[in-house]
Amino acid sequence: MALNTNKNLKTYYSIKEVAQMLGVNESTLRYWQKEFPQLKPKTSASGARMYTDKDIETLRVIYNLVKVRGFKIAPARKILQNNRDGADKNLEVLEHLTAIRDELVEMKKRLDNIV
Repeated sequence: MALNTNKNLKTYYSIKEVAQMLGVNESTLRYWQKEFPQLKPKTSASGARMYTDKDIETLRVIYNLVKVRGFKIAPARKILQNNRDGADKNLEVLEHLTAIRDELVEMKKRLDNIV
């Protein structure tokens, strides 16, 4: 088994780090953990939650369903259980469109500076 020599790659993230990544409160993450059975971060011996990249991806899908698309918890849970691939695809498309929008805004700024 090879050691992870890249110090930028983390195996686990704290609840505080994940909350900052998503722009939500830590209490929101704890609530979502209770409401979505797919979300099961590991816990340390002291009980601290340790999120993996897979957990964070699940949280991004939950965030998209609840915060961006406005679903209530129960329908979001059902979508995640029944159509995870569709929810993942929607998140992927949304992230791609956001990146394109950001790129277009940057291009407009550069064009405005030229004129």
